[in-house]
Amino acid sequence: MTYLLVFFLLLAAGMPIAAVMVVVGLGYVVLVMGMDPLIAAQRVATGIDSFPLLAIPFFMLAAELMNHAGITDRIFRLAKAIVGAVPGGLGHVNVVASMLFAGMSGSAVADAGGLGKIEIKAMKEDGYDVEFAAALTAASSTIGPIIPPSISFVIYGLTAGVSIGGLFAAGLVPGLLMGAALMVMVAFYSMKRGYGRSQPFGFGELGASFVHAFLALMTPVIIIGGILGGVFTPTEAGAFAVLYAFILGKFVYRTVRWSDVPELVMETARSSANVLFIIAASALLGWILTAEQVPIHLAESIIGFSAEPWVFLLLVNLILFVLGCFMASAPVIIMLAPVLLPSATLLGIDPLHLGVVMVLNLMIGLITPPVGLCLFVVADVAKLPVTQLARALVPFLIPLVVVLLLVTYVPQLTLALPAALGYGG
Repeated sequence: MTYLLVFFLLLAAGMPIAAVMVVVGLGYVVLVMGMDPLIAAQRVATGIDSFPLLAIPFFMLAAELMNHAGITDRIFRLAKAIVGAVPGGLGHVNVVASMLFAGMSGSAVADAGGLGKIEIKAMKEDGYDVEFAAALTAASSTIGPIIPPSISFVIYGLTAGVSIGGLFAAGLVPGLLMGAALMVMVAFYSMKRGYGRSQPFGFGELGASFVHAFLALMTPVIIIGGILGGVFTPTEAGAFAVLYAFILGKFVYRTVRWSDVPELVMETARSSANVLFIIAASALLGWILTAEQVPIHLAESIIGFSAEPWVFLLLVNLILFVLGCFMASAPVIIMLAPVLLPSATLLGIDPLHLGVVMVLNLMIGLITPPVGLCLFVVADVAKLPVTQLARALVPFLIPLVVVLLLVTYVPQLTLALPAALGYGG
């Protein structure tokens, strides 16, 4: 309990989460377990000694290249041609564009920072309230890590020992449900505030925008099709995504210059280092928790409280929702997945189902204060105070939470597609 208190005190003091995990873990190994501190160093080092982890920097670099190559503009134009004629057109375009881009980047932040600039600018020019435009942009960005590919699913799969391909398949229907729910909210606001169509529907523009975006749209088809078809692993898929995005940007669209590459690689290195350092540090805490049999004790406690799966899932959602308000998704997944999985397994909850519930819940945390990353990114793009954007986001939490509850208590929404493709938990 003392070390748990120290953990949260250091977090509250502003120390980075990875450093907190190393300090607390090292102190526990030396002072409580009485072991050589080199043991802690070894556990940290082995935490990232994994080939599949290369998928994370690969997908991050692919997202950087796609944003720089102008793929976001092409996706936005296509989404506008599809749903721009609907009342509240640009609101629906915002959601559809995020769903399309989700199949390429696997990152909510890439969506918020890349598409967000285009979406908010277009909506402001078309007469939408800036708070509405920014709030919708932040909310729709959470779809990114649910529709495959997904960096968060890669992290969960590696941490929990679950098929990443199965997780990608499990996230597709929930991601589509999130988009549909947000579009219902957009329709409600459009009727209430009189937001009109952004452009008339035309097969000519639809065809032209589809051709304009066709090669970009092939990215998720190739990546997901290749993984689910067994052509390549998620890591190899990430490497292919980088190569494909670079070819599009450099040789097809001619929007990426050789001089841009070093900065794109450095930005990816900075982002990847943050995530991988967290993974490495969490390996130490994970080893300590296993050595102290915490997962077993927690499983016994939860089942002792109630052996009903619905109660367990409710508790998990409450815990994740609170933690998601204060912590990034990666460390929460890394720390809790190994702890929660034994209990879930005993209660008959499929690991694929648990993974989607965890990631979806934590994506909501990306737009909630005080540390929601997408909240801050979109606030910066829209030039709004974070508090003002947070208030505007409150109504958009409703459809996301409704989808979370549906996914939590109707497991077939998550498991039907993986089962059809031959994936098990």
